[in-house]
Amino acid sequence: MSLTRIRIFDILNYLLLALFVVICVYPFYYVLIYSISSPAKVAQGIFLLPAGLDFTTYKSILQLPYIVNSFFISAARTIVGTMLTILCCSLFSYLISKPEMALRKLVYRLLVVTLYINAGLIPWYITMKMLHLNNNFLLYVLPSAVSGYYVILMKTYIEQIPKALEESAMIDGAGYLTLFWKVIFPLCKPIVATVAIFAAVGQWNNWMDNYFLVQNQNLKTMQLILYEYLNSANALATMDAASITRNAQNVVLTPESIKMATTMLVALPILLVYPFLQRYFVKGIMLGAVKG
Repeated sequence: MSLTRIRIFDILNYLLLALFVVICVYPFYYVLIYSISSPAKVAQGIFLLPAGLDFTTYKSILQLPYIVNSFFISAARTIVGTMLTILCCSLFSYLISKPEMALRKLVYRLLVVTLYINAGLIPWYITMKMLHLNNNFLLYVLPSAVSGYYVILMKTYIEQIPKALEESAMIDGAGYLTLFWKVIFPLCKPIVATVAIFAAVGQWNNWMDNYFLVQNQNLKTMQLILYEYLNSANALATMDAASITRNAQNVVLTPESIKMATTMLVALPILLVYPFLQRYFVKGIMLGAVKG
């Protein structure tokens, strides 16, 4: 009797988990099959399979001016910005975890304040202009170099590392900088991977700074180029009685098909990278969030 109950419980568990997986995965699958369906046939509705395999929307997007250059700009800001964030946040976290640091508590409290108080868009815009970061690649990486949330996560993680490791290294003559690079930082791999995922996703998806402060086409990110293309497609569809747009080859495109294709293009890099860092992400976020 108990064995039967266990089997029924297991079957129900598997069914619920399968349902949960379908709920999570199907939206991505739907966006994918919609983006590769024929824009003329997709209006009839799709559910499991694409309606007429058609890559015209992707071809149209990849033929946009500056699209290749914008991809490299997006990749560069993601890589450089993430590395700079990890470097600055980890070093800052290590410093404020040391009781010997002067004004450590005051600095930490000021850091916490930044989590709750934001100056707003206009002060941020004026500050960036005064620092001459408009139309400058440094706009993408410098303002996000230090984040209060990441620093708190890393500081909490560093404080859980046994002090004996640092003491033994100091007896061997290591200074604070050597301790950080050769002892502390290698042990922070889970929390570094966690912060790297957060920072990389934030950098990859961010386009507001680009939208407000960059007019140079050679510095625009792929997200902004696609956003502008989607807006132009929507505007053309609004003027067109049939609610359709046509590309240079006179092929019918709809704003919805363009929206689905752009969604896949901007989400695909993150979807490909995340599975490789997922195991570090879970461990890092748990250890960094819990005070030992």
